[in-house]
Amino acid sequence: MSTVNTMRAISQDTLGGPEVLKIVELERPEPRTNEVLVRVHAAGLNPTDWKHRKTGGFLGQPPFTLGWDVSGVVEAVGVGVARFQPGDEVFGMLSYPYGHGSHAEYVTAPARTFAHKPASIDHTQAGALPLVSLTAWQGLVEYADVQPGQRVLIHAAAGGVGHVAVQIAKARGAYVIGTASAGKHDFLRSIGVDEPIDYRETDFTEVVKDVDIVLDTLGGDTALRSMRVLRPGGQLVSIVPIGSNDFYEEAERLGVRALRMLVDASHSDMAAIAELVEAGRLRATIAGTFPLADAAEAHTLGATGRTAGKLVLLMD
Repeated sequence: MSTVNTMRAISQDTLGGPEVLKIVELERPEPRTNEVLVRVHAAGLNPTDWKHRKTGGFLGQPPFTLGWDVSGVVEAVGVGVARFQPGDEVFGMLSYPYGHGSHAEYVTAPARTFAHKPASIDHTQAGALPLVSLTAWQGLVEYADVQPGQRVLIHAAAGGVGHVAVQIAKARGAYVIGTASAGKHDFLRSIGVDEPIDYRETDFTEVVKDVDIVLDTLGGDTALRSMRVLRPGGQLVSIVPIGSNDFYEEAERLGVRALRMLVDASHSDMAAIAELVEAGRLRATIAGTFPLADAAEAHTLGATGRTAGKLVLLMD
């Protein structure tokens, strides 16, 4: 049981499968200037969590605590924090990738990381949204500037980023084409996809054309092939930030625009996302919830790639 100065967290000493995850007692952090201490109620999981658990990724060698999604209550504020006060419900994404650590009972982070949690959703919903909604918002709105009537292709549209991106594109008035296995097409239609495509049975390059924007969540060959379905001058945004130079060479050859992005923490973007939530235009689909101690089980399920929506760890 945690004391006033400690907290439970999920950590690992080695890289590997879900079995390397363990619950530990760590010292509870204290907020520095312009930081807030948040008591975490819910924290989403994302594919980047199992990738870092297995390979170390940006973080290198453990020990470390994973997790970037946060929904919780401000416990204390550091000097200079004017935006929040203790007791405020907040949600946000810890700075990616080096701000990790939300799979714990408490986190500290710059106040600008967070926005007020929408009153219309609970912590489970709010804890599922930050990383995926920031990724989708930044890709579609900030970089691609999606406009009403535009044709948008979203790959893995039933996944974490994908199902949120669909809703953001629809909220902006776009026509949305989404790829997913056939069993998820009813789900895609329920969140607003106008044209579902079964990627297992259909080559999307043969049935899709004149697209204004592609949101690529897969990278590699899919990113390159997706450029062929863009109209001249169309925009592909890939959320896979690393890959070969063929990416840019192919875009130039085809006369389209292409960029790679990495999600960035942002108060203003989280506030815009909160507005969509409050307007009833955005909800996370919760594929499952797990107590903190069952993080390994959540990783096992998430790594199958078969869930629709998000998995969430609950601290209470």
